[in-house]
Amino acid sequence: MHHEVHPDMNRSKKGWCAVLWMVCAIAGTSIGWAEPAGAARLKEIASVQGVRSNPLVGYGLVVGLDGTGDQTTSAPFTTQSLSSLLQQLGVTIPAGTNVQLKNVAAVMVTAQLPAFAQPGQTIDVNVSSLANAKSLRGGMLIATPLKGADGQIYALAQGSLIVGGAGASAGGSKVQINHLSAGRVPEGATVERAVPTPLNMGAGLQLDLHSNDFNTAREVARVINDRMGAGVAQAIDGRRVRVRMPDSSDERVTFMADIENLNINLAAPAARVIINARTGSVVVNESVTLSPCAVAHGNLSVTINTTPLVSQPNAFSQGQTVQADKSDITIRQEPGSLISLPAGAKLADVVRALNSLGATPQDLLAILQAMKSAGSLNAELEVI
Repeated sequence: MHHEVHPDMNRSKKGWCAVLWMVCAIAGTSIGWAEPAGAARLKEIASVQGVRSNPLVGYGLVVGLDGTGDQTTSAPFTTQSLSSLLQQLGVTIPAGTNVQLKNVAAVMVTAQLPAFAQPGQTIDVNVSSLANAKSLRGGMLIATPLKGADGQIYALAQGSLIVGGAGASAGGSKVQINHLSAGRVPEGATVERAVPTPLNMGAGLQLDLHSNDFNTAREVARVINDRMGAGVAQAIDGRRVRVRMPDSSDERVTFMADIENLNINLAAPAARVIINARTGSVVVNESVTLSPCAVAHGNLSVTINTTPLVSQPNAFSQGQTVQADKSDITIRQEPGSLISLPAGAKLADVVRALNSLGATPQDLLAILQAMKSAGSLNAELEVI
């Protein structure tokens, strides 16, 4: 047997170059210069406090499966749920009856109740198997009440499932395409109760910015005041902007329609490097700069060779055949030269400097942390 841990430097370097060029493109930066931060509409950077969707959840049964339902011996709650359902419909199962079901599955039903949803409107629902059903394909969801966090029923779900997969099994062999234990019922739930929103409550409302930035909060208040009049909007902190609303509901809808499409000039974000230690991904935003520094990077490889050794006794020696493994471990460290990285005030300069190291993304995780500790990386490191 032969085990070798040896990074391919050329391939890693090309892959890392491609990643950095992609980061450069995502950040809106060309190779020679960096573009200033652009503008975005107010609806894309902020939301109205209280105007949001609410999660709903319910427990139900899916029937009509083609022998792919729950195995009731290991999922007794499916039988209990069916007995309770049949009892409500006037059918009583004698006590002690061992019901073996193949076409029924216990499921969890989830949905999002949108803001301003009114009784009678429909919403989509997701259906997921709870037990050991092989497939939900072709099933029908029986009427399932969906409750909110307060325990109240806000919608009622029922309908045929759409499962984006297929599969078959026979004789111990199985073929499956996509996922069969979850499906969706488009417009499968009818809203039964509306959730009050703060749009028509009180003299004003609050805009919550998606990110904490004092400059953006000040800019939002300034743009709204320029459009709607002085003193209408006031920045509370880096994330909240208080807005004074008109009195009538019609005027409030018109007011929100006018301000949500206002263009907000966004300032450059804080310099940040995002590191995913599990995948080795590194993302650098456009505000990251470098101070002059020198970095030495070399390659370390470990090679393990395992050779089986067999000791075979003579024919009449009454000995036993013995097998042993001989392992040879070799550690090779390639020399790395000391590379001087010049100062970089633009993202393109940072990309060139990091590319010159020839390091793999995994090596770059440690290099960036060391550069940050040395004061050469002018950015905040965030590990996710």
